[in-house]
Amino acid sequence: MTLETISETKCFGGRIGFYRHASAVNNCDMRFSVFVPPQATSGKVPVLTFLSGLTCTEENFMVKSGAQRMAAELGMMLVSPDTSPRGDDVPDDPDGDYDFGLGAGFYLNATEKPWSRHYHMYDYVTQELQRAVFDNFPGDAERHGISGHSMGGHGALTIGLRNPDMFRSISAFAPICTTLDSPWGRKALGHYLGDDTDTWRDYDACEVARSVADGSTHSKILVDQGLADDFRAEQLCPELLEAACAQSGLPLELRSHEGYDHSFYFISTFIADHLRHHAVLLGH
Repeated sequence: MTLETISETKCFGGRIGFYRHASAVNNCDMRFSVFVPPQATSGKVPVLTFLSGLTCTEENFMVKSGAQRMAAELGMMLVSPDTSPRGDDVPDDPDGDYDFGLGAGFYLNATEKPWSRHYHMYDYVTQELQRAVFDNFPGDAERHGISGHSMGGHGALTIGLRNPDMFRSISAFAPICTTLDSPWGRKALGHYLGDDTDTWRDYDACEVARSVADGSTHSKILVDQGLADDFRAEQLCPELLEAACAQSGLPLELRSHEGYDHSFYFISTFIADHLRHHAVLLGH
């Protein structure tokens, strides 16, 4: 796979870069960002892939989270892909809304036209992005975790739980915990997957958590949720994830925080905790 370097900048003794490549699964160019810590000069390092939320690109997490300082201390590589396919030929929300289409790929494989030609973010994250990262950067594929925020938190939970051999650790900030019972989820999955809600279950974090055969074999999942988050009750429903994990025996630490909202200020406040969580499980 050929990568085009958009920019690279020194950061906390390491390097942060933004890259573009042709994507076969999404039939368009895709972008992603990587922070390589200074320890990578001596060998392969653990990797955390962070999936961002609605309206975001590959830039938001790297620019706003403040994660690089702690990642440099821990010797952890950070990877953040774009949130959807993009391009003149990629269809968008016909009404121009922010919660579907460009910037809102929901980390799934669309089956309905016209979305099915481009919107294959599940395959992108689990296949193509893996090759782009591990063929070109000094990351250790055996020590790989996944995290995300909101729509990206939903992606981290569903992708991480469905691919335990690929992702050894999972966390999320204010994730959409149910697409079956969330207005954002129902709109997106209805367009991408059609009206048969049985086909949605692989992309519903609660359903995936509930289906885990033996939750005790999985590492503990860390989820942080702000109690001043305007989306918590209607769109995110963390209590449903808590119930689903309890049913399957999946270890979950769900932390609630007074006064915190849905923004990157919330993420930047607790990102160090998440990086330490992954570092312990990945054996940094």
